[in-house]
Amino acid sequence: MIDFNIEKIVPICESFGLTLDDTAKARLNTYGNMLVEWNEKMNLTAITEPEEVLYKHFLDCLLFFKNVDVKQGAKVIDVGTGAGFPGMVLKIARPDIELTLMDGLNKRLIFLNAVLDELKLKAKTVHSRAEDGGKNKDFREKYDIACARAVANLPVLCEYCIPFVKVGGQFVAMKGSAANEELAAAGNAYKILGCEKATIICENLRENEARAFIIAKKVSQTPPKYPRNSAKISKQPL
Repeated sequence: MIDFNIEKIVPICESFGLTLDDTAKARLNTYGNMLVEWNEKMNLTAITEPEEVLYKHFLDCLLFFKNVDVKQGAKVIDVGTGAGFPGMVLKIARPDIELTLMDGLNKRLIFLNAVLDELKLKAKTVHSRAEDGGKNKDFREKYDIACARAVANLPVLCEYCIPFVKVGGQFVAMKGSAANEELAAAGNAYKILGCEKATIICENLRENEARAFIIAKKVSQTPPKYPRNSAKISKQPL
């Protein structure tokens, strides 16, 4: 079994008030091992070297709690979750979160269900494209937080994610070094879809590894016509 040296990031997490107990550390290590093992038979991630997984996947996602106020028992949806980032890491660190993992590829959800079973955690996995899920009354405007990492450019991502957020909730986009440019292009999308102006918080995982959290509060309901179909979203971003 690979040792992902979770202890190396424990002091960083403690610096912003997040405690990783022994159970959380063991679960992260198991998750990392399953990610590497399953990645040999399906494309889950290009990042498999243990230290890269530790910082670029685990710490990257755990910084969520430094920058976003996640209430006890918050309803969180990870849209286009892929291999489970950030949602699975958030759930491991805070099992109280009521988590939904949504993805358009069922094979990824098979992996995530296997991880949940192994870690003895409960979350809802939903096989759906974001634009379909956002129209579904079971998911539309039901969440305190919708989040996404590395899914689409921000104007497109807004239309995919904001319909899931209830009024008073937050949409959190996790982005890289081009975050400021993306945010500048997305102002109209936030406004149309019911969010106030977004704020951006920049972080460094390690030297020269920029990350950003773009956070917007939802202040009014998303108009019923959104989200549109994927072709329109891509061709005519808001």
